[in-house]
Amino acid sequence: QAQLVESGGGLVQPGGSLRLSCVVSQSIFSRHAFMGWFRQAPGKERELVATFTSGGGITYADSVKGRTTLSRDTLTNTVYLQMNSLKPGDTGVYYCNVQYSGQVYWGQGTQVTVSS
Repeated sequence: QAQLVESGGGLVQPGGSLRLSCVVSQSIFSRHAFMGWFRQAPGKERELVATFTSGGGITYADSVKGRTTLSRDTLTNTVYLQMNSLKPGDTGVYYCNVQYSGQVYWGQGTQVTVSS
């Protein structure tokens, strides 16, 4: 059964940085998959943060462009989300997501709180 295991969340001050990691089962870690991160703030719908597209490009939400970097390591099947200049509005539960071969997979979520 395919799994996504996230880590790296926590409490950070405004202006700080955080890197989230997601280890993806090899069976679905494909360069042809949509692979990235969503987040859900309290009382709001889940929204895209950043994702690799099936063509190998990267899409970022406008709210994080210029201060967020999505990357992946094919040796360890890990997807990373590096976030800098964090704002209170970045607070939420961050979910790793893979969409591959008609299936959608989610991680368990990791909490990110940006607060002084």
